[in-house]
Amino acid sequence: MSTRFGFLVTAALLAVSAGSSAGSAKGPVTIAPAPTGEQISDDFEVNVEGQAAPVYRCRVSAVPLNQVWPGYQRPLDQTELASFAYWDMAGEAEVKVFSRRPVQTVAVRPTSLGIKPVVSGNTITFRLPRPCFTTVEINGPHHALHLFASPPEKNAPKPTDPGVRYFGPGVHRPGKIVLESNQTVYVAGGAVVYGAVHAVGASHVRVLGRGIIDASGFERGQGGGVIRFSDCSDIVIDGVVMRDPDVWCCSLFGCRSALIANVKLVGLWRYNADGIDLCNSRDITVRDCFVRAFDDCIVLKGLKWKNGYDDRPVQNVDVSGCVIWNDWGRALEIGAETCAPEIAQVAFRDCDIIRTVHIAMDIQHGDRAAVRDIRFENIRVEIDDFTPPPRMQRVKDQKYAPDPKSSFCPDLLVIHITGTNYSKDDQRGTVRSVVFKDIAVTGRLLPASHLRGFDADHGIDGVVFENVRINGRPVTDARAGGISIGAHVRDVKFRVPRP
Repeated sequence: MSTRFGFLVTAALLAVSAGSSAGSAKGPVTIAPAPTGEQISDDFEVNVEGQAAPVYRCRVSAVPLNQVWPGYQRPLDQTELASFAYWDMAGEAEVKVFSRRPVQTVAVRPTSLGIKPVVSGNTITFRLPRPCFTTVEINGPHHALHLFASPPEKNAPKPTDPGVRYFGPGVHRPGKIVLESNQTVYVAGGAVVYGAVHAVGASHVRVLGRGIIDASGFERGQGGGVIRFSDCSDIVIDGVVMRDPDVWCCSLFGCRSALIANVKLVGLWRYNADGIDLCNSRDITVRDCFVRAFDDCIVLKGLKWKNGYDDRPVQNVDVSGCVIWNDWGRALEIGAETCAPEIAQVAFRDCDIIRTVHIAMDIQHGDRAAVRDIRFENIRVEIDDFTPPPRMQRVKDQKYAPDPKSSFCPDLLVIHITGTNYSKDDQRGTVRSVVFKDIAVTGRLLPASHLRGFDADHGIDGVVFENVRINGRPVTDARAGGISIGAHVRDVKFRVPRP
């Protein structure tokens, strides 16, 4: 690998974090070398505090064109190659990016970080204030660079620890790994594991590390994603990079007591490539993650499958500190499948939606659940000046024809009770007590929002918009926010804090 900055790499491997640290002083930077045989990106070189970071390749969606399930494998001409690099750091750090493409414009997202890059020729320099996840977009969103700066790991398992399946630096091809109770998969920095991790009916299971788990070897629908746990409890998924799932990337079905922290989901280009799916599960924390998904990014569902999950609620779910890039579906979602007694006590907090196509935040309620006590709080939404409109394929091998004059704008938020193609229940549910608080939207276009119930007995009751701002302007009523309030919607309030 040639490098413009020199190749000084620290090979020390740290372990699982308890969450992001937010120091502002400089600290050590730890970078693992890329394993022999792993393809490295030709588009960028990255340097962090005098050390070169390997830049990996991933395949992402190039156009918002989708196909219904089961469909067929997505053609590669709908995709493109992007890049990513990862490292650990304890405080702030200087990052230099060299682009092999001529640099005309640069955007570092999330913009809420306030990063102002300095451009000299094809070299971009900026400071990260703390461990965080960013994208560097050269001349627009295509072929982007994703940067994953994690806090240092703590308490890494050893290869000789009981119940640990340890993957050290290098390329590994274990296929599908099935965990039993009290077992851990550890993927060290500098490791690429081609396979998937599954568990059924297990407790005290862990997937940890800083390396990459890649499910690209599975045909669509054959691998079950990168990580898939069913009927499990006491789960920790921390730190790993997940790449190229065949379907939903990281999913929990009928699980209890789980922490998903500091994971990075990238390279989700295939049809049905959701990010994190939490289905009929309770007591779940998702924090400090990066999700770029073709389909829905972080989504809560109730499923009526042959396994019979739909007798279990979705309860006590907290999603916070995440950075979201959505290429087709919804960024933060409840639904569309809502087969459960209830979906309740859910919070999405302190998240950046840096790109979205269909809807930024929604409750797409197609089944019988009582949906209640839902909060979207401190969410920052960036709306592009131009977003290609999403389309469904009508014929096989259909090509996407972008319209540069399109004025399409994604919706900001939607709550809708209605039957869908995914509905399994023969009755509809209700929505009660939803709060949108401290929502900040930036962009030239005004996104629309919609509230609509099903009938008099299956409606929406109690929606609060508190300190919702679009380009700094407060949303004082439905008209100011571009919000359509349809039938069977009651008790909608708008609150603007006093100066």
